Order: sequence, then structure tokens, then C-alpha cells
Amino acid sequence: MKWMLVVLVGGVSPNNTDLVFDKFTDCLAAEEQMRQHYADAFDAWDRMAAARIDRRRDYKKARDAEAKRLLSNLGTCVPHGGGDQQPVTAPQQ
Repeated sequence: MKWMLVVLVGGVSPNNTDLVFDKFTDCLAAEEQMRQHYADAFDAWDRMAAARIDRRRDYKKARDAEAKRLLSNLGTCVPHGGGDQQPVTAPQQ
């Protein structure tokens, strides 16, 4: 069975990545790498924002919004037929 990495934007809207893996563990490793990329992007933004935003209240609001935007994206591995399986048809009555 093949596995495809799907990103849930905002934790809800599924987006196909077209990344297909032969092994489930490879798909999980790609999901972990994606999650780390989002965390690194948030950390870089946070360092920049802390230096630029003067008022603590403004910084906290901006940080919360950016965390929601970047860190609410989730990856998941789903089975992928890849066209090598027969399509499922409804039973005839």
C-alpha cells in the first residue's frame, strides 16, 4: 500500500501535497519534517517580531495570530490507491 501526505490547513481544509510514499514510516517522517519547517518559520518570525514590535500588547496579538496561521496546519498520512486498484462501484440491484 502507498501513503500520501495530506496537509490540513487550519486543521480543517485538506490539501493534497502529491507526495506519495511506499512506506508509512517514510510518510510519517515527511510529516514530521513539514511540522518542523512550520515551527522553524514561526520561530524566525517571532525573533523578527520581538525586535520590531515595540508595544507588548501588539506583539502578543500578532504572535497569537501568526501562531494560529502557521502552527494550526497539520499533516496526516492517508492510504493512496495510486491508480493500481480497481475503482469501487456500487452494487447493482
